[in-house]
Parts: sequence; structure tokens; C-alpha cells
Amino acid sequence: MKHLRLGVNIDHVATIRNARGGVHPDPLRAARIAEAAGADGITAHLREDRRHISDGDITRLAKELTIPLNFEMAATEEMLAIALDHKPHASCLVPEKREERTTEGGLDVAGGHNSLRYYVESLRGEGIRVSLFIEADPRQLEAAQKIGADIVEIHTGAYCDAEDAAARQHELERIRKAAALADDLGLECHAGHGLTFGTVSPIAAIPTIVELNIGHFLIGEAIFTGLETAIGKMRRLMDEARQAVA
Repeated sequence: MKHLRLGVNIDHVATIRNARGGVHPDPLRAARIAEAAGADGITAHLREDRRHISDGDITRLAKELTIPLNFEMAATEEMLAIALDHKPHASCLVPEKREERTTEGGLDVAGGHNSLRYYVESLRGEGIRVSLFIEADPRQLEAAQKIGADIVEIHTGAYCDAEDAAARQHELERIRKAAALADDLGLECHAGHGLTFGTVSPIAAIPTIVELNIGHFLIGEAIFTGLETAIGKMRRLMDEARQAVA
């Protein structure tokens, strides 16, 4: 069974720093700790309003990381220019609304493919792998494949937020089917949003998912146990779930 990669999102290390100003805690230091604890990559979302990750953070991460950087970005000319300047390993296009607290749902690739194709082609033309953050919807997967994306990241928020076991199982089946379809379409399949120690294992057990991106929960756990411990436990849960279906 293929190794399941873990991407650690460090946005909320920057959120804590920005609450007071100054330079502490340092997102680059968090990225290095994440790598030591078993992360395979680092995710950072530079938002239009710069509420957490800053331009300087992206510059430092792109220059100094020794593991892949996944640059989360809205499909705008400003973010495209930054991505093309720094050339991260991958760019994940996500929907972004100024008033939202966190990313709410996936991109409407099926309805917005004409504008998204430009960003996909521009990024890929510079050797940047392109991921689209979408719902577990066959229409969105098929549209992502048609516009040339390399990767889809399935939004796991509804699964994580389900109010009872039946609803969670329903969402899990949707994700499982979407991951299988992604594989059939030749798309690399990632997943993320809201995953915790209690919800990660069933997602990690889906064999056609090759990467999970997890952030907010790990930064929260780090307050109580330390970042290395929190990431190490998540890494173990993922590995155990994947090995159980090998």
C-alpha cells in the first residue's frame, strides 16, 4: 500500500503571531518541527486580506523549506503572480470570501471552468502542480480533469461536522466514491478540512487518497501537547489506518 502523505497547514501559527504582532511564534520554525515529526509537506494559505500567512512568510518558506510547499491561493491575478514568482511545489486553488472564518466548501469547477482554466494552465506552464479544492461531487471531478488539473483535494468538512453516525457514514461513502473516480480519471486525490484524531482514520483508510492536509486541529492540540507530539500522533493514526487495509 502506497505511503499516505501528510501535509501540515501552518496558517494558524501565523494567526497567533498576528494577534499580538511581532515575530513569535514563527511559522517557519513550525514547518521545521512538522517535518521532524513526520510531515511530508507544508501548506500555507496567503489570503487577500493577509489575516494570517504574510508575503514574508511565503518568501521564507519557499526559500528555506526542504520539503514541498503547497501554496493555497484564490484564483486571482495577485495570487497567480506571487505563485509564479516563488514557484512552490504545488498550488491549491481554493474559494475565498473576505468575510469567511475559514474556507467554506469547494470550488465550483463545473460552473467556473472557463476562468479557472487560465490559472491552471498558467501555473502548470511554470512547472507548478495544480490542485483544486472541491466537494465530493462527480461533476466537479470531471470538470477538474477537463481543465487540466493534476490533483483534486476533497473537502472533508461535512464528514467531520456530521451530527450522527449515519450522516458521517453517508459523507464517508461520498468521499470514498469521489476518490475512486479521481483515480479513474487520472487525478491524484488529496483530502482535508476539519480532520481530527477522531475522524482521520476512516479517511486515511481510503486507498485512492494519497495525501491529507491538516492544520487547525494540530495547531490547537499543540497548545496542550506540543506540535511535534500532536503531528506525531496524527502520523501514527494515518499509518495504522493505511496498514490495516493493506
